[in-house]
Amino acid sequence: MNAGHEADNDRARYERLIGFLTEDERLGVAAVGDKLIADAGGPDNLGDYKVMVAYGGGKDSTYVVAFVRAVQLHLRLAHGTTFLMRVANMRHAGVVGAVMENIDRVYSALGLLDDERAELITIDHTEIRRFHVDLPLPDKLVAINRLDVLMNGHRSAGDGRPTFCNSCNLAVADFYGRAAWWRGGVDAIMTGDSRREQALYAAWILRLAKSIGIDVRRKGMTFQDLLAALRGVGDAYFRELFGDDRHEPAEREVAIGDRSVQPTFVSIYDLVSYRVHDHWDLIVDFLGFRFDDLAFSFTESDCANPTLMAHLRGLRVENVEGRTYHEGIAEYLQFAEAMMRKKEMPDQLIDLALARYSSPEKVDERRAVAAAYAEDAFGLEEDALVAMVFSPFTDEGARLADFVERCHPEWVAEIPALHAALRGEPDHDRAAGWLTEVSGLSIDHLRTLYRSSLVNFAAGDTVMARVRAGDPHKSEVRTVDPKSGLPTLELISGR
Repeated sequence: MNAGHEADNDRARYERLIGFLTEDERLGVAAVGDKLIADAGGPDNLGDYKVMVAYGGGKDSTYVVAFVRAVQLHLRLAHGTTFLMRVANMRHAGVVGAVMENIDRVYSALGLLDDERAELITIDHTEIRRFHVDLPLPDKLVAINRLDVLMNGHRSAGDGRPTFCNSCNLAVADFYGRAAWWRGGVDAIMTGDSRREQALYAAWILRLAKSIGIDVRRKGMTFQDLLAALRGVGDAYFRELFGDDRHEPAEREVAIGDRSVQPTFVSIYDLVSYRVHDHWDLIVDFLGFRFDDLAFSFTESDCANPTLMAHLRGLRVENVEGRTYHEGIAEYLQFAEAMMRKKEMPDQLIDLALARYSSPEKVDERRAVAAAYAEDAFGLEEDALVAMVFSPFTDEGARLADFVERCHPEWVAEIPALHAALRGEPDHDRAAGWLTEVSGLSIDHLRTLYRSSLVNFAAGDTVMARVRAGDPHKSEVRTVDPKSGLPTLELISGR
Protein backbone atom coordinates (compact mmCIF):
# COMPACT_ATOMS: atom_id res chain seq x y z
CA MET A 1 0.00 0.00 0.00
CA ASN A 2 1.45 3.43 -0.94
CA ALA A 3 1.94 6.07 1.74
CA GLY A 4 -0.79 8.38 0.43
CA HIS A 5 -3.41 5.65 0.33
CA GLU A 6 -2.39 4.49 3.81
CA ALA A 7 -2.70 8.03 5.16
CA ASP A 8 -6.17 8.37 3.63
CA ASN A 9 -7.24 5.12 5.27
CA ASP A 10 -5.78 6.25 8.60
CA ARG A 11 -7.61 9.58 8.39
CA ALA A 12 -10.95 8.00 7.53
CA ARG A 13 -10.63 5.46 10.36
CA TYR A 14 -9.45 8.08 12.84
CA GLU A 15 -12.28 10.47 12.06
CA ARG A 16 -14.80 7.65 12.34
CA LEU A 17 -13.32 6.57 15.69
CA ILE A 18 -13.06 9.99 17.35
CA GLY A 19 -16.60 10.71 16.27
CA PHE A 20 -17.61 8.47 19.18
CA LEU A 21 -15.44 10.36 21.69
CA THR A 22 -16.31 13.45 23.71
CA GLU A 23 -14.37 16.66 23.33
CA ASP A 24 -12.55 15.97 26.60
CA GLU A 25 -11.60 12.50 25.40
CA ARG A 26 -10.29 13.91 22.13
CA LEU A 27 -8.12 16.29 24.15
CA GLY A 28 -7.02 13.22 26.14
CA VAL A 29 -5.96 11.45 22.94
CA ALA A 30 -3.77 14.44 22.04
CA ALA A 31 -2.35 14.68 25.58
CA VAL A 32 -1.38 11.00 25.67
CA GLY A 33 0.17 11.41 22.23
CA ASP A 34 2.28 14.32 23.48
CA LYS A 35 3.42 12.26 26.49
CA LEU A 36 4.49 9.36 24.27
CA ILE A 37 6.44 11.71 22.01
CA ALA A 38 8.25 13.11 25.04
CA ASP A 39 8.95 9.64 26.44
CA ALA A 40 10.22 8.44 23.06
CA GLY A 41 12.60 11.39 22.79
CA GLY A 42 10.82 13.19 19.98
CA PRO A 43 8.63 12.36 16.95
CA ASP A 44 11.56 10.94 14.99
CA ASN A 45 11.87 8.10 17.50
CA LEU A 46 8.21 7.10 17.47
CA GLY A 47 8.71 4.45 14.81
CA ASP A 48 10.86 2.42 17.21
CA TYR A 49 8.63 2.97 20.24
CA LYS A 50 6.39 0.10 21.40
CA VAL A 51 3.23 0.50 23.44
CA MET A 52 1.43 -2.49 24.93
CA VAL A 53 -2.22 -2.90 25.81
CA ALA A 54 -3.40 -5.94 27.78
CA TYR A 55 -6.74 -6.96 26.30
CA GLY A 56 -8.93 -9.33 28.28
CA GLY A 57 -11.72 -9.12 25.72
CA GLY A 58 -14.21 -7.43 28.07
CA LYS A 59 -16.09 -4.17 27.71
CA ASP A 60 -13.64 -2.02 29.72
CA SER A 61 -10.44 -3.21 28.06
CA THR A 62 -12.20 -2.89 24.68
CA TYR A 63 -12.48 0.83 25.31
CA VAL A 64 -8.77 1.08 26.23
CA VAL A 65 -7.78 -0.67 22.98
CA ALA A 66 -9.94 1.76 20.99
CA PHE A 67 -8.47 4.76 22.82
CA VAL A 68 -4.88 3.67 22.23
CA ARG A 69 -5.66 3.03 18.57
CA ALA A 70 -6.99 6.59 18.39
CA VAL A 71 -3.70 7.86 19.86
CA GLN A 72 -1.71 5.80 17.36
CA LEU A 73 -3.67 7.17 14.39
CA HIS A 74 -3.57 10.73 15.76
CA LEU A 75 0.23 10.67 15.91
CA ARG A 76 0.49 9.17 12.43
CA LEU A 77 -1.65 11.94 10.97
CA ALA A 78 0.00 14.72 13.00
CA HIS A 79 3.65 13.66 12.57
CA GLY A 80 3.79 11.19 9.68
CA THR A 81 4.97 8.42 12.02
CA THR A 82 3.65 6.55 15.03
CA PHE A 83 4.40 3.87 17.57
CA LEU A 84 4.01 0.11 17.25
CA MET A 85 0.94 -1.09 19.16
CA ARG A 86 1.20 -4.49 20.85
CA VAL A 87 -2.16 -5.86 21.93
CA ALA A 88 -1.89 -9.01 24.04
CA ASN A 89 -4.80 -11.15 25.10
CA MET A 90 -4.53 -13.81 27.79
CA ARG A 91 -6.67 -16.91 27.75
CA HIS A 92 -7.71 -19.57 30.22
CA ALA A 93 -10.43 -22.20 30.23
CA GLY A 94 -13.05 -19.62 31.26
CA VAL A 95 -12.50 -17.60 28.08
CA VAL A 96 -15.18 -18.94 25.76
CA GLY A 97 -15.24 -18.64 21.99
CA ALA A 98 -17.58 -15.65 22.11
CA VAL A 99 -14.80 -13.62 23.77
CA MET A 100 -12.42 -14.32 20.90
CA GLU A 101 -15.19 -13.41 18.46
CA ASN A 102 -15.65 -10.08 20.23
CA ILE A 103 -11.91 -9.44 20.05
CA ASP A 104 -11.88 -10.29 16.35
CA ARG A 105 -14.74 -7.87 15.62
CA VAL A 106 -13.01 -5.12 17.60
CA TYR A 107 -9.70 -5.64 15.80
CA SER A 108 -11.49 -5.64 12.46
CA ALA A 109 -13.42 -2.43 13.18
CA LEU A 110 -10.20 -0.70 14.30
CA GLY A 111 -8.28 -1.92 11.23
CA LEU A 112 -5.70 -3.75 13.33
CA LEU A 113 -5.81 -7.21 11.81
CA ASP A 114 -3.68 -6.36 8.76
CA ASP A 115 -1.80 -3.34 10.08
CA GLU A 116 1.98 -3.80 10.25
CA ARG A 117 2.04 -1.27 13.09
CA ALA A 118 0.09 -3.70 15.27
CA GLU A 119 1.33 -6.83 17.02
CA LEU A 120 -1.70 -8.86 17.99
CA ILE A 121 -0.71 -11.77 20.20
CA THR A 122 -2.53 -14.40 22.20
CA ILE A 123 -0.82 -15.83 25.28
CA ASP A 124 -1.90 -19.25 26.49
CA HIS A 125 0.25 -19.83 29.58
CA THR A 126 3.75 -20.20 28.09
CA GLU A 127 2.65 -20.33 24.45
CA ILE A 128 2.64 -17.03 22.51
CA ARG A 129 1.04 -16.90 19.06
CA ARG A 130 -0.33 -14.32 16.68
CA PHE A 131 -4.00 -13.73 17.36
CA HIS A 132 -6.52 -15.69 15.36
CA VAL A 133 -10.16 -15.98 16.29
CA ASP A 134 -10.11 -19.78 16.01
CA LEU A 135 -6.92 -20.56 17.95
CA PRO A 136 -7.58 -23.73 19.97
CA LEU A 137 -6.80 -23.68 23.67
CA PRO A 138 -3.75 -25.86 24.39
CA ASP A 139 -4.61 -29.07 26.24
CA LYS A 140 -1.90 -28.35 28.82
CA LEU A 141 -3.48 -25.01 29.71
CA VAL A 142 -6.91 -26.57 30.16
CA ALA A 143 -5.41 -29.32 32.35
CA ILE A 144 -3.65 -26.74 34.57
CA ASN A 145 -6.82 -24.66 34.93
CA ARG A 146 -8.91 -27.74 35.72
CA LEU A 147 -6.52 -28.94 38.40
CA ASP A 148 -6.27 -25.50 39.99
CA VAL A 149 -10.06 -25.12 40.12
CA LEU A 150 -10.40 -28.51 41.82
CA MET A 151 -7.60 -28.06 44.34
CA ASN A 152 -8.60 -24.48 45.23
CA GLY A 153 -12.25 -25.46 45.35
CA HIS A 154 -11.65 -28.36 47.73
CA ARG A 155 -9.65 -26.16 50.08
CA SER A 156 -12.37 -23.44 50.10
CA ALA A 157 -15.59 -25.51 49.81
CA GLY A 158 -16.16 -23.99 46.38
CA ASP A 159 -16.11 -20.31 47.42
CA GLY A 160 -16.08 -18.24 44.23
CA ARG A 161 -12.91 -16.18 44.26
CA PRO A 162 -10.49 -18.75 45.72
CA THR A 163 -11.84 -21.49 43.46
CA PHE A 164 -11.59 -19.62 40.17
CA CYS A 165 -9.61 -16.41 40.63
CA ASN A 166 -6.58 -16.91 42.88
CA SER A 167 -4.56 -19.05 40.49
CA CYS A 168 -5.91 -17.03 37.57
CA ASN A 169 -4.74 -13.74 39.08
CA LEU A 170 -1.23 -15.12 39.44
CA ALA A 171 -1.46 -16.27 35.84
CA VAL A 172 -2.38 -12.69 34.87
CA ALA A 173 0.86 -11.49 36.48
CA ASP A 174 2.74 -14.12 34.50
CA PHE A 175 0.94 -12.98 31.35
CA TYR A 176 2.05 -9.39 31.89
CA GLY A 177 5.64 -10.51 32.32
CA ARG A 178 5.58 -12.58 29.15
CA ALA A 179 3.70 -10.00 27.07
CA ALA A 180 5.79 -7.02 28.18
CA TRP A 181 9.19 -8.66 27.55
CA TRP A 182 8.38 -10.73 24.46
CA ARG A 183 10.78 -10.15 21.55
CA GLY A 184 12.81 -7.42 23.19
CA GLY A 185 10.04 -5.91 25.26
CA VAL A 186 7.95 -2.76 25.08
CA ASP A 187 8.61 0.81 26.13
CA ALA A 188 5.24 1.57 27.68
CA ILE A 189 2.14 -0.21 28.93
CA MET A 190 -1.14 1.64 28.51
CA THR A 191 -3.64 0.97 31.26
CA GLY A 192 -7.09 2.06 32.31
CA ASP A 193 -6.21 1.76 36.00
CA SER A 194 -5.68 5.01 37.87
CA ARG A 195 -2.32 5.73 39.46
CA ARG A 196 -4.04 5.43 42.82
CA GLU A 197 -5.36 1.97 41.92
CA GLN A 198 -1.89 0.93 40.78
CA ALA A 199 -0.33 2.21 44.01
CA LEU A 200 -2.93 0.50 46.19
CA TYR A 201 -2.48 -2.77 44.32
CA ALA A 202 1.30 -2.60 44.66
CA ALA A 203 0.99 -1.82 48.38
CA TRP A 204 -1.38 -4.79 48.87
CA ILE A 205 1.07 -7.11 47.09
CA LEU A 206 3.91 -5.91 49.30
CA ARG A 207 1.86 -6.39 52.48
CA LEU A 208 0.81 -9.85 51.34
CA ALA A 209 4.39 -10.80 50.44
CA LYS A 210 5.71 -9.49 53.77
CA SER A 211 3.00 -11.37 55.70
CA ILE A 212 4.17 -14.68 54.31
CA GLY A 213 7.84 -13.98 54.90
CA ILE A 214 8.99 -12.82 51.46
CA ASP A 215 11.82 -10.28 51.44
CA VAL A 216 10.77 -7.61 48.94
CA ARG A 217 12.34 -4.43 47.74
CA ARG A 218 10.53 -1.47 49.31
CA LYS A 219 11.91 1.64 47.58
CA GLY A 220 12.31 2.40 43.91
CA MET A 221 10.19 -0.60 43.04
CA THR A 222 10.00 -1.35 39.33
CA PHE A 223 7.40 -3.33 37.45
CA GLN A 224 9.81 -6.25 37.45
CA ASP A 225 10.23 -6.00 41.24
CA LEU A 226 6.46 -6.19 41.61
CA LEU A 227 6.35 -9.30 39.45
CA ALA A 228 9.18 -10.80 41.49
CA ALA A 229 7.13 -10.22 44.66
CA LEU A 230 4.17 -11.93 43.01
CA ARG A 231 6.41 -14.81 42.00
CA GLY A 232 7.24 -15.24 45.68
CA VAL A 233 3.56 -15.06 46.64
CA GLY A 234 2.71 -17.59 43.94
CA ASP A 235 5.43 -19.97 45.03
CA ALA A 236 4.16 -19.88 48.63
CA TYR A 237 0.55 -20.21 47.50
CA PHE A 238 1.12 -23.25 45.32
CA ARG A 239 3.36 -24.94 47.88
CA GLU A 240 0.49 -24.56 50.31
CA LEU A 241 -1.99 -25.88 47.74
CA PHE A 242 -0.01 -28.83 46.37
CA GLY A 243 2.46 -29.59 49.13
CA ASP A 244 6.21 -29.14 49.20
CA ASP A 245 6.86 -32.48 47.54
CA ARG A 246 4.96 -31.79 44.32
CA HIS A 247 6.16 -30.14 41.09
CA GLU A 248 3.11 -28.08 40.11
CA PRO A 249 4.48 -24.76 41.45
CA ALA A 250 7.39 -24.78 38.99
CA GLU A 251 5.17 -24.64 35.90
CA ARG A 252 3.08 -21.85 37.47
CA GLU A 253 6.02 -19.55 38.22
CA VAL A 254 5.41 -15.88 37.39
CA ALA A 255 7.61 -14.59 34.54
CA ILE A 256 9.60 -11.51 35.57
CA GLY A 257 11.32 -10.39 32.37
CA ASP A 258 14.60 -8.60 31.80
CA ARG A 259 15.85 -5.94 34.23
CA SER A 260 17.50 -4.01 31.38
CA VAL A 261 14.06 -3.30 29.85
CA GLN A 262 11.67 -1.52 32.20
CA PRO A 263 8.41 -0.36 30.58
CA THR A 264 6.66 2.68 31.98
CA PHE A 265 2.95 2.66 32.79
CA VAL A 266 0.76 5.28 31.16
CA SER A 267 -2.70 5.66 32.70
CA ILE A 268 -5.61 7.05 30.71
CA TYR A 269 -7.95 6.84 33.72
CA ASP A 270 -8.26 10.60 34.28
CA LEU A 271 -8.96 11.24 30.61
CA VAL A 272 -11.94 8.98 30.03
CA SER A 273 -15.15 7.59 31.44
CA TYR A 274 -15.33 3.84 32.06
CA ARG A 275 -19.09 3.65 32.36
CA VAL A 276 -20.07 1.45 29.45
CA HIS A 277 -23.29 3.37 28.83
CA ASP A 278 -21.16 6.46 28.08
CA HIS A 279 -19.62 4.55 25.16
CA TRP A 280 -22.44 2.24 24.16
CA ASP A 281 -22.48 3.43 20.55
CA LEU A 282 -18.71 3.03 20.23
CA ILE A 283 -18.45 -0.38 21.88
CA VAL A 284 -21.61 -2.02 20.61
CA ASP A 285 -22.44 -0.31 17.33
CA PHE A 286 -19.01 0.54 15.91
CA LEU A 287 -16.76 -2.10 17.49
CA GLY A 288 -19.36 -4.88 17.34
CA PHE A 289 -19.10 -5.96 21.00
CA ARG A 290 -21.74 -8.51 21.99
CA PHE A 291 -22.83 -9.35 25.54
CA ASP A 292 -22.91 -13.09 25.00
CA ASP A 293 -24.95 -15.45 27.16
CA LEU A 294 -21.85 -17.10 28.70
CA ALA A 295 -19.10 -14.55 28.17
CA PHE A 296 -21.19 -11.90 29.98
CA SER A 297 -21.58 -13.30 33.49
CA PHE A 298 -22.61 -10.78 36.16
CA THR A 299 -19.68 -8.34 36.61
CA GLU A 300 -17.60 -9.95 33.85
CA SER A 301 -17.88 -9.59 30.08
CA ASP A 302 -14.86 -11.69 29.18
CA CYS A 303 -15.17 -14.80 31.36
CA ALA A 304 -17.84 -17.43 31.94
CA ASN A 305 -16.57 -18.59 35.33
CA PRO A 306 -18.98 -16.40 37.37
CA THR A 307 -21.78 -18.57 35.98
CA LEU A 308 -20.09 -21.51 37.71
CA MET A 309 -19.63 -19.51 40.91
CA ALA A 310 -23.40 -19.10 41.11
CA HIS A 311 -23.88 -22.77 40.19
CA LEU A 312 -21.57 -23.91 42.99
CA ARG A 313 -23.51 -21.80 45.49
CA GLY A 314 -26.69 -23.53 44.36
CA LEU A 315 -25.09 -26.97 44.60
CA ARG A 316 -23.70 -26.24 48.06
CA VAL A 317 -27.04 -25.08 49.47
CA GLU A 318 -28.82 -28.06 47.88
CA ASN A 319 -26.39 -30.84 48.76
CA VAL A 320 -24.50 -29.70 51.85
CA GLU A 321 -27.18 -27.67 53.61
CA GLY A 322 -30.25 -29.64 52.51
CA ARG A 323 -32.18 -26.66 51.19
CA THR A 324 -32.91 -25.98 47.51
CA TYR A 325 -30.71 -25.12 44.57
CA HIS A 326 -32.98 -22.13 43.88
CA GLU A 327 -32.33 -20.73 47.38
CA GLY A 328 -28.60 -20.93 46.76
CA ILE A 329 -28.93 -19.09 43.45
CA ALA A 330 -31.07 -16.39 45.11
CA GLU A 331 -28.30 -15.85 47.66
CA TYR A 332 -25.65 -15.55 44.95
CA LEU A 333 -27.84 -13.07 43.07
CA GLN A 334 -27.89 -10.88 46.21
CA PHE A 335 -24.13 -10.80 46.05
CA ALA A 336 -23.89 -10.38 42.27
CA GLU A 337 -26.32 -7.46 42.14
CA ALA A 338 -24.42 -5.67 44.91
CA MET A 339 -21.14 -6.16 43.02
CA MET A 340 -22.62 -4.97 39.71
CA ARG A 341 -23.97 -1.82 41.34
CA LYS A 342 -20.68 -1.21 43.12
CA LYS A 343 -18.98 -1.33 39.71
CA GLU A 344 -21.53 1.18 38.36
CA MET A 345 -22.71 -1.12 35.62
CA PRO A 346 -25.66 0.28 33.64
CA ASP A 347 -29.11 -0.84 34.64
CA GLN A 348 -29.67 -2.48 31.27
CA LEU A 349 -26.75 -4.86 31.84
CA ILE A 350 -27.73 -5.57 35.44
CA ASP A 351 -31.25 -6.33 34.28
CA LEU A 352 -29.91 -8.57 31.51
CA ALA A 353 -27.76 -10.57 33.94
CA LEU A 354 -30.50 -10.98 36.54
CA ALA A 355 -33.27 -11.68 34.02
CA ARG A 356 -31.59 -14.97 33.17
CA TYR A 357 -32.58 -16.18 36.66
CA SER A 358 -35.94 -14.39 36.96
CA SER A 359 -38.17 -17.47 37.27
CA PRO A 360 -37.84 -21.04 38.57
CA GLU A 361 -37.84 -22.28 34.99
CA LYS A 362 -35.05 -19.92 34.02
CA VAL A 363 -33.00 -20.95 37.06
CA ASP A 364 -33.34 -24.56 35.90
CA GLU A 365 -32.25 -23.51 32.40
CA ARG A 366 -29.21 -21.72 33.82
CA ARG A 367 -28.37 -24.80 35.87
CA ALA A 368 -28.26 -26.83 32.67
CA VAL A 369 -26.16 -24.14 30.96
CA ALA A 370 -23.70 -24.08 33.87
CA ALA A 371 -23.46 -27.88 33.99
CA ALA A 372 -22.74 -28.05 30.25
CA TYR A 373 -20.14 -25.30 30.54
CA ALA A 374 -18.40 -27.05 33.46
CA GLU A 375 -18.08 -30.16 31.36
CA ASP A 376 -17.05 -28.38 28.15
CA ALA A 377 -14.51 -26.01 29.73
CA PHE A 378 -13.09 -28.11 32.56
CA GLY A 379 -14.25 -31.67 31.90
CA LEU A 380 -16.11 -31.69 35.23
CA GLU A 381 -19.43 -33.42 35.74
CA GLU A 382 -21.82 -32.59 38.57
CA ASP A 383 -20.44 -35.32 40.85
CA ALA A 384 -17.07 -33.57 40.90
CA LEU A 385 -18.64 -30.16 41.61
CA VAL A 386 -20.76 -31.56 44.44
CA ALA A 387 -17.68 -33.22 45.93
CA MET A 388 -15.90 -29.87 45.75
CA VAL A 389 -18.53 -27.96 47.75
CA PHE A 390 -18.51 -30.69 50.43
CA SER A 391 -14.71 -30.59 50.69
CA PRO A 392 -14.88 -34.16 52.00
CA PHE A 393 -11.18 -35.04 51.72
CA THR A 394 -9.51 -32.24 53.71
CA ASP A 395 -8.85 -32.52 57.43
CA GLU A 396 -8.17 -36.26 57.06
CA GLY A 397 -11.59 -36.82 55.57
CA ALA A 398 -13.56 -35.16 58.37
CA ARG A 399 -16.60 -34.69 56.10
CA LEU A 400 -16.13 -37.83 54.01
CA ALA A 401 -18.76 -39.92 55.79
CA ASP A 402 -21.34 -37.14 55.51
CA PHE A 403 -20.59 -36.74 51.79
CA VAL A 404 -20.87 -40.45 51.09
CA GLU A 405 -24.05 -40.90 53.15
CA ARG A 406 -25.81 -38.00 51.44
CA CYS A 407 -24.60 -38.33 47.87
CA HIS A 408 -23.32 -41.90 47.38
CA PRO A 409 -25.06 -44.12 49.96
CA GLU A 410 -24.13 -47.26 48.04
CA TRP A 411 -20.54 -46.67 49.24
CA VAL A 412 -21.32 -46.27 52.96
CA ALA A 413 -19.99 -49.72 53.84
CA GLU A 414 -16.71 -48.81 52.08
CA ILE A 415 -15.96 -45.65 54.07
CA PRO A 416 -13.11 -47.35 56.02
CA ALA A 417 -11.59 -48.47 52.71
CA LEU A 418 -11.91 -44.94 51.30
CA HIS A 419 -10.00 -43.56 54.28
CA ALA A 420 -7.37 -46.25 53.88
CA ALA A 421 -6.91 -45.38 50.21
CA LEU A 422 -6.59 -41.69 51.07
CA ARG A 423 -3.95 -42.51 53.70
CA GLY A 424 -1.99 -44.35 51.04
CA GLU A 425 -2.44 -47.84 52.42
CA PRO A 426 -1.99 -50.67 49.88
CA ASP A 427 -4.65 -53.04 48.52
CA HIS A 428 -7.44 -50.48 48.19
CA ASP A 429 -7.36 -50.00 44.43
CA ARG A 430 -11.14 -50.22 44.03
CA ALA A 431 -11.70 -47.48 46.61
CA ALA A 432 -8.96 -45.33 45.08
CA GLY A 433 -10.50 -45.76 41.63
CA TRP A 434 -13.91 -44.61 42.83
CA LEU A 435 -12.44 -41.61 44.63
CA THR A 436 -10.67 -40.42 41.50
CA GLU A 437 -13.79 -40.98 39.42
CA VAL A 438 -16.13 -39.07 41.71
CA SER A 439 -13.74 -36.16 42.38
CA GLY A 440 -11.97 -35.70 39.05
CA LEU A 441 -8.62 -35.70 40.87
CA SER A 442 -5.74 -38.16 40.88
CA ILE A 443 -5.23 -40.23 44.01
CA ASP A 444 -2.00 -38.33 44.68
CA HIS A 445 -3.83 -35.01 44.71
CA LEU A 446 -6.58 -36.48 46.87
CA ARG A 447 -3.96 -37.61 49.37
CA THR A 448 -2.53 -34.07 49.39
CA LEU A 449 -6.01 -32.78 50.24
CA TYR A 450 -6.34 -35.44 52.96
CA ARG A 451 -3.21 -34.05 54.61
CA SER A 452 -4.44 -30.47 54.21
CA SER A 453 -7.09 -28.45 56.03
CA LEU A 454 -10.23 -26.74 54.86
CA VAL A 455 -9.15 -23.08 54.85
CA ASN A 456 -10.48 -21.07 57.79
CA PHE A 457 -10.91 -17.63 56.24
CA ALA A 458 -11.55 -16.04 59.62
CA ALA A 459 -8.23 -17.23 61.03
CA GLY A 460 -5.99 -15.71 58.37
CA ASP A 461 -3.30 -18.32 58.96
CA THR A 462 -2.96 -19.46 55.33
CA VAL A 463 -1.95 -17.69 52.12
CA MET A 464 -5.41 -18.36 50.69
CA ALA A 465 -7.08 -16.71 53.69
CA ARG A 466 -4.75 -13.71 53.48
CA VAL A 467 -5.49 -13.29 49.79
CA ARG A 468 -9.25 -13.31 50.35
CA ALA A 469 -8.92 -10.93 53.30
CA GLY A 470 -7.55 -8.27 50.94
CA ASP A 471 -9.97 -9.05 48.11
CA PRO A 472 -12.80 -6.50 47.69
CA HIS A 473 -14.98 -8.93 45.72
CA LYS A 474 -16.86 -10.31 48.70
CA SER A 475 -19.89 -9.36 50.75
CA GLU A 476 -22.40 -10.74 53.22
CA VAL A 477 -25.59 -12.36 51.97
CA ARG A 478 -28.77 -13.20 53.84
CA THR A 479 -28.97 -16.94 54.33
CA VAL A 480 -30.05 -19.61 56.82
CA ASP A 481 -27.87 -21.17 59.48
CA PRO A 482 -27.77 -24.87 58.52
CA LYS A 483 -27.60 -25.99 62.15
CA SER A 484 -30.24 -23.77 63.80
CA GLY A 485 -32.41 -22.97 60.79
CA LEU A 486 -32.38 -19.30 61.82
CA PRO A 487 -31.69 -16.34 59.51
CA THR A 488 -28.05 -15.30 59.45
CA LEU A 489 -25.44 -13.56 57.30
CA GLU A 490 -22.61 -15.30 55.46
CA LEU A 491 -19.59 -13.74 53.77
CA ILE A 492 -19.12 -15.08 50.25
CA SER A 493 -16.92 -14.02 47.34
CA GLY A 494 -17.28 -14.08 43.60
CA ARG A 495 -17.58 -11.98 40.47
